[in-house]
Amino acid sequence: MSVDDSEYTFFTNPMSRGQIARWALEEVHADYAQSLVDWADKSPVFLDYNPMGKVPTLVHHADDGDRVITEAAAICLYLAEMHPEAELLPNDGEMANYYRWTFFCAGPVDQALTAKALGFEPKGSKQEGMASFGSFARTTATIEEFLDGRRWICGERFTMADVYVGSSVDWGLNFGLFPPSEPLVAYAERCQARPAYKAAKAIDGKLIAEMGK
Repeated sequence: MSVDDSEYTFFTNPMSRGQIARWALEEVHADYAQSLVDWADKSPVFLDYNPMGKVPTLVHHADDGDRVITEAAAICLYLAEMHPEAELLPNDGEMANYYRWTFFCAGPVDQALTAKALGFEPKGSKQEGMASFGSFARTTATIEEFLDGRRWICGERFTMADVYVGSSVDWGLNFGLFPPSEPLVAYAERCQARPAYKAAKAIDGKLIAEMGK
């Protein structure tokens, strides 16, 4: 177990993708202690767990020893597995959409949004073929078309896939990268209504406000 006997240690910075993992932690009601990462002064303990120095990084203090999970999508899916009582895992019929769209957002959507924020757009079919997202327009249309008329990623039931996909859509809309289309906005609003989403955002919002003082 950790020094303070929490089941997890959560290395994060509120102005990062750590917000995704925070929401996942709140959805499963995890017992966790946060350790805030200063971009300019990363502790040796943190770097020992994750030499990349990237957040979020989650350490599960399991009975068989510490387990380190990095990458926000992996953290989300791991937490769903470790906390089946939260009922966020897919059943057999939901599994294809659960994995497909989680990793679609972890790959093409994340890269498309990052590229757009940096002012990069693949030029021509050769560059589009090399970029995992093809083009921003194609990636956007794909997620819009899937969400149109659909409540959650796996159908009528919220699963952990919605934490990751919802975070991606939320981020894209909040930063003005995704167009505010009805399918994307309606889906984001459903995610924002989740009590765990609100709890997670309240924690990170307070931390961001304190950092700005």
